[in-house]
Amino acid sequence: MKIWQKKDAPADSDKSRITERFTVGNDYVLDLELIPWDVMASKVHANSLLKAGILTEDEASQIASELDKIAKSNAEGRFEIRPDQEDGHTAIEEWLTQRLGETGKKIHTGRSRNDQVLTAMRLYEQSKLLEVMAATETCARSLLEFAERHQGVPLPGFTHTRKAMLSGVSQWACGFAEMLIMQLDMLKSLKTLVSRSPLGTAAGFGSTINLNREAQAEEMGFDTVMVCATTAQLSRGWTEWQIVNGLAGITAITARMASDVIRYSSETHGFFDLDPAVCTGSSIMPQKKNPDVAEIIRGKHSVVLGQASTLQNLTQNLESGYHRDLQLTKEPVMTAFETVLDVLEASHLLISSIEVNKENLNKACTPELFAAEAANLLVTEKGMSFREAYREVASNPEHCNKLSVEILMERYEQLGSPGNPGIERLFELLS
Repeated sequence: MKIWQKKDAPADSDKSRITERFTVGNDYVLDLELIPWDVMASKVHANSLLKAGILTEDEASQIASELDKIAKSNAEGRFEIRPDQEDGHTAIEEWLTQRLGETGKKIHTGRSRNDQVLTAMRLYEQSKLLEVMAATETCARSLLEFAERHQGVPLPGFTHTRKAMLSGVSQWACGFAEMLIMQLDMLKSLKTLVSRSPLGTAAGFGSTINLNREAQAEEMGFDTVMVCATTAQLSRGWTEWQIVNGLAGITAITARMASDVIRYSSETHGFFDLDPAVCTGSSIMPQKKNPDVAEIIRGKHSVVLGQASTLQNLTQNLESGYHRDLQLTKEPVMTAFETVLDVLEASHLLISSIEVNKENLNKACTPELFAAEAANLLVTEKGMSFREAYREVASNPEHCNKLSVEILMERYEQLGSPGNPGIERLFELLS
């Protein structure tokens, strides 16, 4: 019998089995990931019940000991959640009840599976955000190290996919590194968003069991509590949507970077050479060296956007309070976290696999890239207005021949320019 069933529950039937399969879905599989966090929250809850006089010291000690055994069993891959248990919360409660009898049954006093899953999810999300922040920093650092190795190496800058102005390999890498550094600020904000404990809000309306929610939050490492009990269920799905949008901000950056690598390593450009380890071949064309890692990095952005869209649509028309629809918000955020961690690992690998072809880059930096700077030179040396100088260079492009990559790299002293992309400043932002 399920923990929510009454004594007069209908007999098992084909209808009930179909209902169970449909409503449980794959929650019993997903919850194996949440067991460590569910155990942590359950230990804190048991400690609160002790302080509230619901549990004796001996009972609280027995429960804590069994919860440690659950965590160990799960870490060793032996803990099981059956489909008929519906979720990890029930599996934990049944473990405690089977081993501790009436003492085990007391663990659910003052809480609901609603605040139980929310607490486990928030703890999981905090942990995963820290992982993503570390991986994002690693990826940004690898771009800056790449930039250091290639200072002074020219690169055509493109607008509208046409040659525009002189850029540099370092400037290219620093741009993507700074984007990731800015996204780190977003991740820190998301960490603050999820660091609010929902434990003690029960089904979303609080409880007459007077548990110290602030003490619970502090014990679990949250910054604070969700003040109003109804906020807990209102935040479910909405918070996950914010998180996945933040994760999509990362994949948007890596996707654009990957697109550049694909183009710059193509035969038509030949600016970059890729290590064969990040490429694959063709089953029919012996000559092919395909940039598959970069292409999958680019494609994964769409996957994360899909998870964000799922979360937005799941919650947009719900009334307040708990609805079973909210069960479906768990998988998209978990999938998005794993996808982004994979993408960041692959992006770090891709960056470390790029060899810069200096000869091809120098050949590609043809005089038309110097047109804007040739106009600037007429302004500074001839006293022309910029608009007059612009028209002069447009009419007489031979002005561009007075400049070169070497001359311009020396003239570009402004912070963020090809000659001074700001590598040191960006490293400081990471420290």
